[in-house]
Amino acid sequence: MWKPHAPPPPRDTKSPDPETKQKTIRRIAQIVKLKPEFIDKYKEVHAAVWPEVLQQIKVCNIQDYSIYHDPETGILFANFKYVGYDYAGDMERMRENPKVREWWAMTDGFQESLVPGAKNSESGNPPWWKELEEVFYLE
Repeated sequence: MWKPHAPPPPRDTKSPDPETKQKTIRRIAQIVKLKPEFIDKYKEVHAAVWPEVLQQIKVCNIQDYSIYHDPETGILFANFKYVGYDYAGDMERMRENPKVREWWAMTDGFQESLVPGAKNSESGNPPWWKELEEVFYLE
């Protein structure tokens, strides 16, 4: 008979010693709700993401980034790999970029956060996008 297994171990490979500068590899999944009246506009702006935003995403060690939309529920599902040394520090650097903040101000208006108390992407705490727990992974 099938029995549930414990969740997979975290995929972090971070060194406890910051001097070794070992990269952390994390797979991250997040969700937010897209307001139905902004579906077309959201797709339009994401077909031409500002170059400064794309560059900052790369500088902040984010790779393999995709956003999916479920038209039945309005949910946006994002997933990406973080391949840097300091996730919190890289996310703070992302927040410091004025073009990224401008982008977030625009796109946040198209969305409804699923995180209680979230104000916007820029504030960061609580986060605008709800992070999901990974329950299965096969490489």
